[in-house]
Amino acid sequence: MNISTGWAISIFTLSIGLAIPVNAKKVDAPSVSVVPSVISVVPLAITERVVETVPKTITFSHGDISWLPELAAQAGWKPKHIARLGQIILRESGGCPNRRGGDRVDENCNVTGIAERNHRSDTGLLQINGVNYDVSRNKWAAICRAGIACSQKPLLDALTNLRAGYELFRLSGWGPWDPCQWGPAYAHRCVKTNTP
Repeated sequence: MNISTGWAISIFTLSIGLAIPVNAKKVDAPSVSVVPSVISVVPLAITERVVETVPKTITFSHGDISWLPELAAQAGWKPKHIARLGQIILRESGGCPNRRGGDRVDENCNVTGIAERNHRSDTGLLQINGVNYDVSRNKWAAICRAGIACSQKPLLDALTNLRAGYELFRLSGWGPWDPCQWGPAYAHRCVKTNTP
């Protein structure tokens, strides 16, 4: 196949939603190019969505969640949940995705020390607890079973943490972040509000 025929086929297949690699390698014959035999069928709309879901670089700082609506939408959260989600994130991590339970952070979300060590499995923006991702602690760990994360490190990524949080919300509503639903031992932390 010569180069002009290859281009014609590429343009045609792209117009109907197929993709052929354009980085074909040239071989010894000057007018021959080698096109891989695998042609992937990818509708253009899917390709465009993938480009749109790549998060832009976010600078996180303690107390700032201006980035939340866009990133939460990418994780599956609905606009009607953003206000309550923002309140929880500010309470749990201050908006610092790299924070583990007990971490002290500065205004730029840099960990500066550890205040306490009794809840170190709590992770990231939503301080997701180890019972939700660590199957050695809970064989039914929802986050691991959903294929999102089975250890703490992936949950220190903001988008992964928001996806994991959405999975917990889908299964249990706001319960994982509501001490009023945790029983008598946590009654002292329960504050009834009329938040969204």
